[in-house]
Amino acid sequence: MGFVSGDVKIERLSRFFFVAPSWPVSLAIIIILGIVIDGASLRSGQHIRFFGSLCFTLPALAGFLITKPLVRLLSGQITLNRSALLSLACTVFLIIISLAGMVVSIPLLPFSYAIALGFIFGIRLVVLAAIADYRLIRMTLPAFVQSGVGILIGMVLFTPPFGLFATLSTIVFGIGFVLLIWALDRPLYRAFHIHGLNFLNTFLAHITDGSKTMEDFFHEIGEEVYVPQVNLLFRPENGRGVLFIVPNIHPGPLGEIGGGNLPNYLQSSFSELVMVSHGTATHDFNLVAEDEIEKIIRAIRKAESALVFSDKASRSHRYQYGSVSVLYQVFNDTILIVSTRSPEKTEDIDLGVGMAIMAEGHRAFPHVAFVDAHNCFTGDISTVQPGTLSALEYHSAALHAIEEGMRLEQSRFRFGSAQVIPPFSRKEGFGDQGLEVLVIEAGEQKTAYVLIDGNNVQAGVRDILRTSVLNLVEEAEIMTTDSHVVNVLSGKNPVGYHVDPELILPYLDQAVKEAINNLSWGEAAGSTTLCERVRVFGSQRMVQMASTVNAMILFIPPLSAAVLLLAFLLSLMLYMIII
Repeated sequence: MGFVSGDVKIERLSRFFFVAPSWPVSLAIIIILGIVIDGASLRSGQHIRFFGSLCFTLPALAGFLITKPLVRLLSGQITLNRSALLSLACTVFLIIISLAGMVVSIPLLPFSYAIALGFIFGIRLVVLAAIADYRLIRMTLPAFVQSGVGILIGMVLFTPPFGLFATLSTIVFGIGFVLLIWALDRPLYRAFHIHGLNFLNTFLAHITDGSKTMEDFFHEIGEEVYVPQVNLLFRPENGRGVLFIVPNIHPGPLGEIGGGNLPNYLQSSFSELVMVSHGTATHDFNLVAEDEIEKIIRAIRKAESALVFSDKASRSHRYQYGSVSVLYQVFNDTILIVSTRSPEKTEDIDLGVGMAIMAEGHRAFPHVAFVDAHNCFTGDISTVQPGTLSALEYHSAALHAIEEGMRLEQSRFRFGSAQVIPPFSRKEGFGDQGLEVLVIEAGEQKTAYVLIDGNNVQAGVRDILRTSVLNLVEEAEIMTTDSHVVNVLSGKNPVGYHVDPELILPYLDQAVKEAINNLSWGEAAGSTTLCERVRVFGSQRMVQMASTVNAMILFIPPLSAAVLLLAFLLSLMLYMIII
């Protein structure tokens, strides 16, 4: 569910992203700050009238007005809101540093103002490289605008040497910030051949414009894998069929990137109602690009010619082992097992655990569809790895289901399906597929398989939803697709987190009732197919990236302090030489 399982997760970094305020608000604050300083300078008897408006407001307004067209001319993109906010932030830095020097001694004002102009040039260079274009050379001129106007004004207000000193100070700070960026970017580039600022550019482009250029990065670091996938095709005598898919591919990493919208993409490729459950896969198996989904589709198509349909199915049964509960049902030569640890954390299961369960099941069934219901989010984002107690419980519960499944009596069955799209958005935790329900009636028992297109379920909500469904059928389970289309900045957006479960229940009940009303005699066929040469992130690749980024973050404070101190000392030496 989270971006990675390492020390750095995307939701921890998401607090650094925010929506820039409307540009008139930023401009109003810039103007007010200038007027306040004008009043303070007049009151203190300063010989420079309108010091605030001239030295702070005018450079900021110039930065706001000129930055956007310059950036666009150099093939970058920046909004007016961001440009205004950047000018405002640099104005605040300019004021603080300038007035700090004046507090020490009024004659130091030209020195502190020049230092401040150099500092904000470095800040603007870093920010523009991060949000507009990572190529520093292209962003140098837009970054210099606010400082450049400040230097011109300072040349008029202060003694003649000011212009030379301020220009040299700006160059010193600019070089310092460029070296800082290089030092921080080097580990990521050496390990993955990724420029951190370029990656940030594409990430922001995805958030603001829906760009998918991030997939180019993932393709570079990805590797090809061969993963098994189990499908169950339900065919009615009349009406629409249901394709129940258990992919061992992870539907991430975020938004529309990679396999983030896997369920909707697969639905668009088949006429049946497609229910894309969550198999055993962690973020290591995120698709690097949406185009990779075509390989999954080809694998499903390839298996269609060998399908053997049967109208026999068993009743469903539930078994609990430790913290793991499984709901299992047999369809001729295929066993469907849906697992959950609710009310305990139910998160991603490593493929190794799933492969072991499938291998055990093949002693009795050619096709073993093992589903991670992914339906209880407790705030702890981690995966189930082989050798852990949780993995043992999953394996033991599934083994019991397989052994009992061999002895279950099968009879003719009816099935019905329905899909309801509730009026909730992706930001509220609901993907494009909404609510999908498959009801199986066998042996005078109705079982409802409810699949919500979302990324997990808030702890406790699964039980509320399931209790409601059990008023209509004898057995049921709530599942999620784990679709990351509902996640862009944060991995924490489970169903029931933003929307009260009581508001979900009417749509859930509607879907279950429609599925029951659509019950008709049918038949089912299972298939196990190999998805070949699917390009995914790769084993432990996200953890490696997380570790690298974590190390970079740890070095930012000391490196930044060292660079700023060195730039200040060099500027001081230049000031003593020139003045």
